[in-house]
Amino acid sequence: MRRRTCLFAFTFTLLLCIRVTGQQLPIWNNAAQKANGTDWLISSTSYKAQIYRSADGKDLVLYNGLVKRIFRITPNVACTDYQNVTNGRQLLRAVKAEARLTINGRDYNVGGLYGQKENAYLLPVQVDRMTARANDFQFVSYTIAPVTPYLNWKTRFWMPPIKAASGKKVSFLYHAGAPELQGLEVRINYELYDGIPLIVKSLSIENKGANTFKINRVVNEILGMVEEESAVVGKPEDMKKNQGIYLETNYAFNNAMRYALSDQVTHWKTDSAYTSQVNYDLQTPCLLEIYPEQGPGVELKPGEVFNSVRTSELLMDSYDRERRGLAIRKMYNVLAPWTAANPIFMHLVSKNDEDVRTAVDQCAATGYEAVILSFGSHLNMEDTSSANLVRWKQMADYAHSRHVFIGGYTLFSSRQISDSDDVVDPKTGKPGGAFFGHAPCFGSKWGLAFRDKIKNFFTQTGFDIWENDGPYPGDVCASTTHPGHAGLDDSQWRQMEIQKDLYHWLNARGIYINAPDWYFLDGTNKIAIGYREVNFSLPRADQKILNRQNIYDGTWEKSPSMGWGFVPLTRYQGGGPEAVLEPLSEHLDDYKALMMEYYGSGVQACYRGPRLFDTDKTKEAVIEVIKWYKKYRDILNADIIHLRRPDGRDWDGILHVNPQLKIKGLVMLYNPTGIAIKRHIELPLYYTGLTTIASVSEQGGAPKVYHLKRDYSVSLDCTIPANGYTWLTVE
Repeated sequence: MRRRTCLFAFTFTLLLCIRVTGQQLPIWNNAAQKANGTDWLISSTSYKAQIYRSADGKDLVLYNGLVKRIFRITPNVACTDYQNVTNGRQLLRAVKAEARLTINGRDYNVGGLYGQKENAYLLPVQVDRMTARANDFQFVSYTIAPVTPYLNWKTRFWMPPIKAASGKKVSFLYHAGAPELQGLEVRINYELYDGIPLIVKSLSIENKGANTFKINRVVNEILGMVEEESAVVGKPEDMKKNQGIYLETNYAFNNAMRYALSDQVTHWKTDSAYTSQVNYDLQTPCLLEIYPEQGPGVELKPGEVFNSVRTSELLMDSYDRERRGLAIRKMYNVLAPWTAANPIFMHLVSKNDEDVRTAVDQCAATGYEAVILSFGSHLNMEDTSSANLVRWKQMADYAHSRHVFIGGYTLFSSRQISDSDDVVDPKTGKPGGAFFGHAPCFGSKWGLAFRDKIKNFFTQTGFDIWENDGPYPGDVCASTTHPGHAGLDDSQWRQMEIQKDLYHWLNARGIYINAPDWYFLDGTNKIAIGYREVNFSLPRADQKILNRQNIYDGTWEKSPSMGWGFVPLTRYQGGGPEAVLEPLSEHLDDYKALMMEYYGSGVQACYRGPRLFDTDKTKEAVIEVIKWYKKYRDILNADIIHLRRPDGRDWDGILHVNPQLKIKGLVMLYNPTGIAIKRHIELPLYYTGLTTIASVSEQGGAPKVYHLKRDYSVSLDCTIPANGYTWLTVE
């Protein structure tokens, strides 16, 4: 009897919270649910995030004109509608829990409703008959607030104007339903952004009780998704997954330079409750769950808060590769605007301080904005001696006096430190078994000291850029003596926290981060665009084509500013005289061509060597290219439309587009053959925002006016010089 009284009181309080909060929201009107006809990839200002409530108070609706997501909030919370408004595509076929937590070895659902019998589709009338379970985490209340930046970030570097992200955030509060979990509170957050079909989901667990709880696993998203295809027989791994949604979290690593290969949390599973599916063995991959495979495995003590990964859910309205890539690139502008910063830098190989001063002077003379001391240089950021810190403070002061930024390289993971500090292989109980064989554990004494040394170096010297090679790649560690983690279970999660904390700290101080792994959503500015280093031992003619292939292939889902290329000025990875650019004055045509294909794409390359120029003629060539790049910098850093991939047989090219600029497009066309070629080229101008006419100018010459065809393209004739290039602007 006492339990029933408490349950009644809890239910009354719950309904009171819903009623009071709901009064502040506008009423949802289904008639308002329609796309306004404006393509958000061209103009997104009219798509504003809003939270509504249903007239009966049972539902909460997240809507911005591009995406709609509806939650039933009584008798518990469950997502009942997830729709791409642009094309009307429904993503959900079944109701699932809002999250699932494994605590002290047992599974507990957060939210969720039960009673759906047919799992192929969900009818609104079914929702009214669904019930809650007492042992699940129970909904208490919700709060609504504007979205806020995830990182406290600053920048000192050039970047295009990007409007700060805006939108609405709704947080659902849950209390534990199971008696053994009393004191645990869960908040599930949904961030709906203006101008993009994007929702970011995360959750936190706060321990307000007196007991410590082991958080074995946190599944922060569970969606019963509509299947992408029907296959009577087949294995889940061989079947297509739902293409109406793109998922990315801030829990990715493995040096692949692509998110899809770095992702650690996306699991497409089968759903045994879906008994009417076409697949005879019920093996259709149509149940989406988001969680790290390893851990977190942390002990949550009284007063502590655990924060989950952040799941970015971007709804897709097309199967077109270019359009999907553009949508992902827009997502980074919203969630990781720091990736748009794009300083012009040199990669210096130095032997002494005078080399650094010379490089700084050459950067200042040519318009370069930064010098990064490359691997193999005489910089050691791990040296904490006062002499070393004073020395590099003086170098930074000198660079800053010439209006040049300065940075340097360090290596973390792919090195062996000691048996007591290296990753311990859980299979053998001995050091080893890491991604790079032997590698330090970030939770070891050495790893924690490395973190502190990097912070100290940047604090004491005023350096501006950190090139962090071999960041933490996801190694697990079975050591029980490392101070940064308790054991194997929490080793990956804790090391990730250390890595992210360091990147967050650097971002708050405006320090730029180059790092070859997918930490974009936690502060990385740039990664490698994707290349094979031994290819730089090939002849320069081969390198030019291969570089353009790397640029073409590496910018489908990354913006130009998110990837770096490579131009070794001296011998690198072997190769003879035909492979190197030094002496620069003797290979000036190739040097300039390599600069133009990188700067023409908006991708910064690591110009690695001891100098940028060796003669006045070389200096003038560098100045000419940099001056051109800065003149067109806004459009050159804009999104890329891929025209024709380099193949060495015929022309290749790319088109930059930004409908918000005066120059709405810039075309780079290349000719790898030994003779001049004249080609009839179709330019797809849809994403420039132009609708009727386009004014096209070649290399700053007199413009020609073209009428756009019904597919928003124009046809033009271009002559591209032998082994050369040309460029066009579009207004």
